[in-house]
Amino acid sequence: MGKYIQLSEEEIRENMEDIPLWTLDGNTIVREMVASNFPAAIGIVNAVAVLAEVSGHHPDILIYGWNKVRISLSTHSTGGLTMHDFELAKKIDNLNF
Repeated sequence: MGKYIQLSEEEIRENMEDIPLWTLDGNTIVREMVASNFPAAIGIVNAVAVLAEVSGHHPDILIYGWNKVRISLSTHSTGGLTMHDFELAKKIDNLNF
């Protein structure tokens, strides 16, 4: 994994426009999804896991309730958001959940 540069507040705001399904929560971007059932929620987790592994960037993933998934992205090594987070968010959005 290469070195990543933390984005400024302005850069974060600009990049948030490209991922309308995500919200900003401190130094993290978050997407909440509701699946039709528990196996579908696990399917979301598995699909995101494959993307994360290929990109070498691993989000925090929470399954709660019986069908809800919360994905949180932040570059822990920089203590904030980098382009790597926004790139992975776009890839996750392209899965069309």
